[in-house]
Amino acid sequence: MKRVTGWNAAAVLIVLTPLAAAQDLAVSAGPQAKVLLDNERVRVLELVTEPGAKTGVHSHGEHFVYFVTDGVALQADADGTTTRRPLKSGEVMWSGPVTHDTENGGDAAVKTLIVELKDE
Repeated sequence: MKRVTGWNAAAVLIVLTPLAAAQDLAVSAGPQAKVLLDNERVRVLELVTEPGAKTGVHSHGEHFVYFVTDGVALQADADGTTTRRPLKSGEVMWSGPVTHDTENGGDAAVKTLIVELKDE
């Protein structure tokens, strides 16, 4: 039987800590995400991703997304599946809770507004 040492435990913490800390889109996406409104009912974020840019792994509760510009999103879900989604300006998408990473798979910047609903 192998013994867990302090170095092994430290290595696990170093690997897992960024994943735990990157669960908020406003943090994981860095300067690509801007919080426009945050109150007791909703949080509204503006997200602008350049071609090839990723949001980092993050989670949302119930939310909807308004696509300001056309584009292509490559969405990698927590289970490892990746979905290619064409985005159309003016389209609105509803989603329940999700953990994912999204990459701009197109050749132009994509702008979206995300409205996250908060529990009452």
